[in-house]
Amino acid sequence: MTSPYEPGAAPPPGCPAHAQGGAAAGPAPAPPQDAPAPGSPSLDQGEQHALVKLYEPEFAADPHRYYAYLRQYGALAPVEIAAGVTAMLVTDYRAALDLLNDETTWSKDSRAWMQTVPPDTAVMPMLGWRPNALFNDGEVHRRYRQVITDSFRLVDPQELRNRVRHTADTLIQKFGATGEADLVPAYAQQLPLLMFNNLFGMPDEYGDQLIAAITGLMDCATPEEAAAADAAFTAYIMELVGRKKAARGPDLTSWFLDHPNGLSDEEVAAQIVVTMAAGNEPLANLVANALSRMLSDDRYYSTLSGGALTVQDAINEVLWNDPPMGQYSAHYARRDVFFHGTWVRKGQLVLVSYAAANTQFGEVTLDSGSGSGAHLTWASGPHACPVPRHALVIATTAIERLTAWLSDIELAVPKSELRWRPSSFQRALAALPARFTPITPDQAGATPWDNSSSPSTRPDPTSTERPSASVR
Repeated sequence: MTSPYEPGAAPPPGCPAHAQGGAAAGPAPAPPQDAPAPGSPSLDQGEQHALVKLYEPEFAADPHRYYAYLRQYGALAPVEIAAGVTAMLVTDYRAALDLLNDETTWSKDSRAWMQTVPPDTAVMPMLGWRPNALFNDGEVHRRYRQVITDSFRLVDPQELRNRVRHTADTLIQKFGATGEADLVPAYAQQLPLLMFNNLFGMPDEYGDQLIAAITGLMDCATPEEAAAADAAFTAYIMELVGRKKAARGPDLTSWFLDHPNGLSDEEVAAQIVVTMAAGNEPLANLVANALSRMLSDDRYYSTLSGGALTVQDAINEVLWNDPPMGQYSAHYARRDVFFHGTWVRKGQLVLVSYAAANTQFGEVTLDSGSGSGAHLTWASGPHACPVPRHALVIATTAIERLTAWLSDIELAVPKSELRWRPSSFQRALAALPARFTPITPDQAGATPWDNSSSPSTRPDPTSTERPSASVR
């Protein structure tokens, strides 16, 4: 069952959607007069209320202002995630933890919900059931998840760092001589794509095919775009599985196929789908969002000339405040349940807003030495991210590599001019234009394993010493 609120209604007077660019100043607006009061025990079916549309540009421009408005409903708020498709959004930290850790009340199986929405809805690629670890419960889920976790344990962390360094150097060489680049398509999107394409055992020439498909899955605005992206991703996965069945290798696909849990070809393909989808676009967003913070915050300007904050601090602040997936963790109530002050009907779609829960009491700022804390960006409970360590190794190494080679890199536009891609799920920059001193031909030829060719005018990218030039 979807939300009892009428889909498509206009935002209420005073809602941030009426502000220019979705970024009005002042306190959060009051909820509509006919909306249930905060903490109301029921959302009556007959009432009509305005919905915040998570897929519109206004939400992408300033989601935290919308979260402030949505919190006035209580721990859960009604939202629209695609045209005519509604959900309840958890914005409260404690409620999010309770939901994520309760397999008795909540299910991840979306098959019943799928019967209540148009089959061609734009969010179906993100929410449609598959035989993988994300959309199943209990022993079935544990069987699938073990294949993923056991296989990733075979990826040596140092070898992973070396692969990231090599991939980063290759990408930087492509745009480094120009003195300017849009770091989203030129670096942040391509690096995790090439990494996972390689880790799963596909040749590099399939990279463009993979990035187009996954980007389409995340950003599709129409049913036609969603169907095309889903078909492209499926074609890539089936070719990958076919190649590895014919010739195994030291790669994740082969380890999935050979795991003692004995997955079928369909199940192997499904685990690859969920792993790639979770590992590519969100990881690209993590890299881009952390870079945007470093290049626009004077605390990181100081960092790269001997200050206190580090790349890890930038990543931690992003994980708290601008997580690469703003909301996801789709769950469905197994029965009618009174949950943190709101009735949720059996089968109703409930999403967790990691961003809203993490920032319930304001933006989190980390000092040097602070740990990542208990943010919910990796989710929690049985369906928490199975391989956060690998994601952090890739993101941290990618950013360190870029800032080491391009030590005077800076934003090419004011931070206020950066734009975000509309999406009901992810927090993704549309572009991250930057400028820097161009790399000369001899610098571009340097590699991590040939430090003798590294330019004397720039720090060795593999060195742990801070570069002396500034980043802001």
